[in-house]
Amino acid sequence: MIGPTMTRTRRTAAVLAAATALLAAGATAPAVAQPEKAAVASCYGGAISLTYRYSTAAVEYGTYTTTSRCSDINIKLSGSATGFLDACVVFVDHTTLCNHDNTYSTFGPQWATVATDVKDGTRFRLRVHAYDTDAQNVPFQLAF
Repeated sequence: MIGPTMTRTRRTAAVLAAATALLAAGATAPAVAQPEKAAVASCYGGAISLTYRYSTAAVEYGTYTTTSRCSDINIKLSGSATGFLDACVVFVDHTTLCNHDNTYSTFGPQWATVATDVKDGTRFRLRVHAYDTDAQNVPFQLAF
């Protein structure tokens, strides 16, 4: 009679033998870039859609909380957007000012980072104003 310990030992030995055979036959591990691509896709895949409507004063969106999907706070204007947007992040639990010494950066139709290496669970608002008067109704996405 074979006991439970003997069955586990044989099963483990069989799995190890099969893995060794695959490696000997030239099987390789998946490329490291695949999980990286999946991480980027899941970050942008969780993006929310917003629309900026022209205002002479800055407009705030949020309060949002960062997630483990993204290590940065990212923005992208939609392909149908006309004009550009200036944006910054306000970390609401720490300040009322924008990041990067209270300055705005200009963003367009490509994914770009508004804030880098932000800790998961950080509460923030996105502060936006028009780059110029062409930015009347600008759809954009925010990934965090």
